Amino acid sequence: MSDDALVLVERDEARRVALVRFNRPKQLNALNGEVMDALCSSLEALDADDAIRCVVVTGDERAFAAGADIGEMASASAIDMLRANRIAQWDRVRRIGKPVIVAVNGWCLGGGCELAMALDLIVAGESARFGQPEINLGVIPGAGGTQRLTRAIGKSRAMEMILTGEPIDAREAHRLGLVARVVPSELLVEDALALAATIATKSPLALRLAKEAVNAAFEMTLTHALAHERRLFYLLFASDDQKEGMAAFLEKRAPDFKGR
Repeated sequence: MSDDALVLVERDEARRVALVRFNRPKQLNALNGEVMDALCSSLEALDADDAIRCVVVTGDERAFAAGADIGEMASASAIDMLRANRIAQWDRVRRIGKPVIVAVNGWCLGGGCELAMALDLIVAGESARFGQPEINLGVIPGAGGTQRLTRAIGKSRAMEMILTGEPIDAREAHRLGLVARVVPSELLVEDALALAATIATKSPLALRLAKEAVNAAFEMTLTHALAHERRLFYLLFASDDQKEGMAAFLEKRAPDFKGR
């Protein structure tokens, strides 16, 4: 892929991981329709690629993504927004079956923060800043921010962030449970890829169903979510990976998962 592409993809088939990097540095990786389409297409291609088992999405040292592209929306009418339906691209991201790690340095604001929350887990560099500043533009988060942020950090802190538009730093995001870990900024991508490589050693089938089960916790009652989890658990006993994993445990060796 050329260096002027909006999204760059690097594959490491030896570790079965891929790195997807936003490539709009002058715009702080603002997420316009073209960028989101390129991201979704890249993730969908990797999701269908058996050689890759885990993906990392990142930006650069200044920003993961500093929000949506305001120039694309400033003069739009309500009907324009409804017809364009660009927020549906965040729904495409949610449908990725493989684990996707977000690696954040610098600004992660607005649509960028919503994108990070729509994916699976966030690793933050010490320079990371997370926020939903839409209130400063006379609007509100529209790609999941009011819902996912509240579920991640609780009502009061989410309300404070959304009503003031003020960001939080990486350490506070970790304390609140928005991010999984904080690492030195210069080690961010290396650490995220190492985490992805660890995840990639697991059964691809179990990874996909584990992700589905965790996401169900936010969308179902406890009774229905427990029943869903149980069905997924039983389903894995139809896989070769389950037989291999348990045999390897009993034989005290590393399993060799095939995704079957």
